[in-house]
Amino acid sequence: MQFIKKTSSRINILGLILKLAIALVVIVGIVFLLNKIDFPAPKKDIEKIIPNENFKIVK
Repeated sequence: MQFIKKTSSRINILGLILKLAIALVVIVGIVFLLNKIDFPAPKKDIEKIIPNENFKIVK
């Protein structure tokens, strides 16, 4: 007895579209949840004084 595998590109395309849609929904959900989190802004201004000797003039 010989097994015959029926291949259909329509089923494969539908499966691929479904997987891409699920991945897109997950990514959008993650971005949405990250936007909901309120990260605190730094309270102290960061200031670093760079000495002039570190600068080089390039012509």
